[in-house]
Amino acid sequence: MQYASEDLSPVKKKITVTTPAEEVDAALSATLAMYRTSISLDGFRKGKVPASLIEKRFRNEVYKEATTDLVNVHINEIIGEGKFTPVSRIDFSGGELERGSEFVYSISFEVMPEFDLPAYEGFEVEQEEAEVDEAELSAVIERLRSNMGETVTVGEAREPVDGEIAVVDFEAFDENGAAIAGVKADNFQLTLGEGQTLPDFEALLKSMKPGEEKEGPVVFPADFFNPEFAGRTVSMKATLHAVKEKKLPELDEAFARKAGGFESMEKLRDSVRESYIKTRTDLNKASAQKQLLDQLLKLADFPVPESMLESHTGMLLGDIEEKLERQGKNLAALGKTESQLREEVRPEAEMRARSQIFLLCVARKSGLEVSEDEVDLQIRRMAIQSGQDYKAIKDYYTQNNLLFALRDRLLADKAMDELFSKADVKMTPPKKREAEAQEADESAQEGDA
Repeated sequence: MQYASEDLSPVKKKITVTTPAEEVDAALSATLAMYRTSISLDGFRKGKVPASLIEKRFRNEVYKEATTDLVNVHINEIIGEGKFTPVSRIDFSGGELERGSEFVYSISFEVMPEFDLPAYEGFEVEQEEAEVDEAELSAVIERLRSNMGETVTVGEAREPVDGEIAVVDFEAFDENGAAIAGVKADNFQLTLGEGQTLPDFEALLKSMKPGEEKEGPVVFPADFFNPEFAGRTVSMKATLHAVKEKKLPELDEAFARKAGGFESMEKLRDSVRESYIKTRTDLNKASAQKQLLDQLLKLADFPVPESMLESHTGMLLGDIEEKLERQGKNLAALGKTESQLREEVRPEAEMRARSQIFLLCVARKSGLEVSEDEVDLQIRRMAIQSGQDYKAIKDYYTQNNLLFALRDRLLADKAMDELFSKADVKMTPPKKREAEAQEADESAQEGDA
């Protein structure tokens, strides 16, 4: 077998393969031998059917299979030499083997673009310092306290106030006094003052005492999410059954132990602080990494293979579809065609593809690799996070040829860490703190004036 390479574009290759007649005959003979082991014909024992008879009876199947097997062997040899790394499916163009004849065919596929990496060692980038103030810590503790609070019925007969829970029956009626389907509930528990319902309805509930029944107009805003009610005024009838409040636990050692097995409130606050610092450090680092990569991409010029662009476009559309499904909707709910959506996400898809290409080039330059164990570990993490079976996920990735994409993603992550480790990272104060300081300065200047 001999082959010649041709550049169809900076990111597309065409390989023309010439197979001598001797190799063609050998491939056909090998396939016929495999058929002989499994085929039975009248008058012959299994495995004893003459090869000439099998070739005559099953010619189409034998020649098609022999062609496919031989082409696959050639592709593995060509790719195995390491001169080419396809990033798309491999397209075959050619006929079928003919005994005693030379077989010439071509394959084409897209490859990574070749380009010079900009110098990234010592490249300057800013990363915000992670910081948590006492007010944030207190807010977290109060949320924990609220979650652990005990809901009890208010003993006195009075109107509910913000922060309390109203237990109500309600029903809506249109302008003609007819009940509106779907707007009705019994023993519904509504926390007041949190914007969970329309202001008019909340005001109605706040004017009632347990055991009372009232009816009043409720105006839906013009931009209400349900167009059926947007801008309408309906009559809401409500019966208030009870008012409940939360009895919050004391912030003491007992609370700290119940909240997470901590010895004291100080230990609890320290744990919350450490968790916030770690999360914000990771987020700030990710933001700085993106800033670094965006700057470097501006210094590199290279084409993007269409297959990679299509792959990232498909993933972005899949993300949109998944979010809509969680809301009980589909793409049609956006009022746009799939073609319009693809056009909208294309710039983001191109940015992702360019980032991947750049990082894989960094990985190649740095000699980075991803082992089978690392791929396996990532699949196990995915299984834990999604609550799915590990084997089911691995089988899916294997059957759909997604393991290479997963390996490339892990390799890109390693390359990003490599880039960042060689950058000149400048730590800066949190922007929020700077804004607060500026506001304080402006207030002080106004006071002096």
